[in-house]
Amino acid sequence: MVLASVLTTNLAILVLAGFIGFVVISKVPNTLHTPLMSGTNAIHGIVLLGGLLIVGLSGNGTFNKVILVIAIAFGTINIVGGFLVTDRMLEMFKSKPKPGSTSGSASGPKGASVSGSAGGPKSGSASGSSGEGEKAS
Repeated sequence: MVLASVLTTNLAILVLAGFIGFVVISKVPNTLHTPLMSGTNAIHGIVLLGGLLIVGLSGNGTFNKVILVIAIAFGTINIVGGFLVTDRMLEMFKSKPKPGSTSGSASGPKGASVSGSAGGPKSGSASGSSGEGEKAS
């Protein structure tokens, strides 16, 4: 009878935590999603480190180690996916280059090289390169 009570209590906590988590996350504006994602990635990194430490220190049998390795694999997938989503969201906030503008380097005062971006007109002479995958020489 005690086992059913503990199981019922744990299931009720799980359902309530899932519901409260859904309600809280659904109220987060899109502009705050990226910083929250980065914070949870950092927390998951700490959890992953703890899992690695437990695998190294546990001597409790093969089954426990298999479960820990599976948990570490899922944690790693979660972290990598979170960083990919964060990077993709940050790309949305970058300004797109205007068509017809050039990027490159312009000559600054006393011959110093000033790197330019595709934001607008530059003073001096600009090289007519696309800027994609270009290495400075």
